[in-house]
Amino acid sequence: MPLNMLGWQLSRQITNPTMQHLHHLWSEQRTFLLALVKGSFLGGLVGVLAGISSAAFLLALDWATQTRVANPWLLYLLPFAGFGVGWVYHHYAGAARRGSSLVVEAANQERGVIPRRMAPLIFFGSVITHLFGGSAGREGAAVQMATSLADGLRRILGVRGDDHRQMILAGISGGFGAVFGTPLAGIIFALEVQSVGRIRYDSLIPCFVAALVGDLVTRGLGIGHTHYPRMAEVGIDAPLLLRVGLAGIVFGLASLLFIELTERLRHLVRRHISYPPLAPVIGGCAVIALALLFGTDYLGLSLPLISRSVGGDGVEAGAFLLKIIFTAVTLSTGFMGGEVTPLFVIGATLGYALGGALGVEPHFLAMLGFVAVFAGASNTPLACTLMGVELFGGGGVLYLALACFAAYLASGHRGIYSTQRLLTPKLSRVDLAPDTTLDSYRTPPRR
Repeated sequence: MPLNMLGWQLSRQITNPTMQHLHHLWSEQRTFLLALVKGSFLGGLVGVLAGISSAAFLLALDWATQTRVANPWLLYLLPFAGFGVGWVYHHYAGAARRGSSLVVEAANQERGVIPRRMAPLIFFGSVITHLFGGSAGREGAAVQMATSLADGLRRILGVRGDDHRQMILAGISGGFGAVFGTPLAGIIFALEVQSVGRIRYDSLIPCFVAALVGDLVTRGLGIGHTHYPRMAEVGIDAPLLLRVGLAGIVFGLASLLFIELTERLRHLVRRHISYPPLAPVIGGCAVIALALLFGTDYLGLSLPLISRSVGGDGVEAGAFLLKIIFTAVTLSTGFMGGEVTPLFVIGATLGYALGGALGVEPHFLAMLGFVAVFAGASNTPLACTLMGVELFGGGGVLYLALACFAAYLASGHRGIYSTQRLLTPKLSRVDLAPDTTLDSYRTPPRR
């Protein structure tokens, strides 16, 4: 064979695979660049909406809390306020009454729809709950508002398919990050909350941008967040690891207690009260009775209980249990609001109480409990670990992670978001059917 022919054959053998490889690389990078541009654009728009809505909500919530504290008699109007909210939701909410569970369900579907009415309903419903003394949180409202607005924007832009789902997730990350001032936790929370045991990173770009923009917009509008003491540097200590692990199990059991009590009370309400608007009337009367018996520290967000716990000033040993009861009664009877901030309170006060019993600094264990109880209730241990670092610093990150993951395992296959998909069981011996949710796992079909 002539030399020039041999050279041509060799060059073809080298060139064809090389060109195919380069073409594959270019195609992959082009797809990434398109996803980066589109995800950043959509995530940025959602972040702006999340930041503005969260800022407005936090301002309204602050006004409601200050007004209630200055006018204690407002508590006695809670049953009437509850009837008003219950009547509106009964007649006009439709699917929006499912709240955060609807949001998580939509995040797992390409065609999930979140009603536009959800944003104003949850905004005013939550403010009314806090104005008149109900025990509830703020995360649920912020996330529901952000995702409702994101879905409305999606309809205007004509976004469909997987981009639709990614906008919902961006709303979750933007609302969560903006309302707590923890954008990193907001990013991971949106990716982690979709399903138990598995994280999907395909929505990382819009979630990252939405959480960052949402937090920046909220801060830019002059909204500040609570500053907590920084956690001191804590080295690896075997006895302390053992005690924190034990505390983490207790934190998980506390989250399980909150979930089960709320669900059992909700079931009783639905079973015995045929006209839904009457449920918050009864719930409001129950909250008033509890406040008369145990004081008003457990109404609203109860943020002073957190400050006293992580600051080392001290709280009553049973404060965590009272906050569980106040919040379970409020939410199970139809009042609007989130579960997250009450779970923070439950965790911080329980951690402080456990500190003395376990021989650990109470305020240190209060910081761990702050995020660990929520980790157990939401099945998001990684996001909660990062939230602990953002709020308290990274001095004890190993112990934050241990407490959160121990609580996650100890809470079992339960959670405050009943539509979370149970993709990977917490224990390898548990068998799961395809597309199992926490709700379907909790109430298996009868045979």
